[in-house]
Amino acid sequence: MLKPGDVAPPFDLPCAKGDRIDRLALRQITTEMLVLFFYPRDFSFICPTEVVGFHHRIAEFRAENTSLIGVSVDSAESHIRWIRELGGIDYPLLADERGEVARAYGVFDETKKVALRATFVVDRRREIAFAMACPLNIGRSVSETLRIVRAIRTGRLCPAEWQPGAGFGPLESDL
Repeated sequence: MLKPGDVAPPFDLPCAKGDRIDRLALRQITTEMLVLFFYPRDFSFICPTEVVGFHHRIAEFRAENTSLIGVSVDSAESHIRWIRELGGIDYPLLADERGEVARAYGVFDETKKVALRATFVVDRRREIAFAMACPLNIGRSVSETLRIVRAIRTGRLCPAEWQPGAGFGPLESDL
């Protein structure tokens, strides 16, 4: 699995954007940061709670100049059907059908042939700023992902349980 400081591997894949199929490449992302989250499958039990959870908080991520992109091994057509069932999603879902992007990020489960439940925050230099993986049976926290994005954007040392508006330590560059 990639770690902070590693260069984010490029991607260029089909995706579902709302109600249409398109392509999306890392080089097309213009926001300061990107939350790239991998999930095992569409039409599963835990995955919709995360995908919808990110959708409900998208305005907060956008306020942080951060894009959201979901990735699974499902086809773009499957993503479209699932997005409709979920009532709409305001960010793209990439179709990594061969698992190549998941492998490049080190989060492909070769036994189950799905992506692990993993989250990467990619910074403006397109380096990994944060990486985390959960067991397939445990959903990730959208609130914690947003907290991490906000903490990274401060450029400061942020203690455990730090929240916006709380005090900071010194600048990272002061260490």
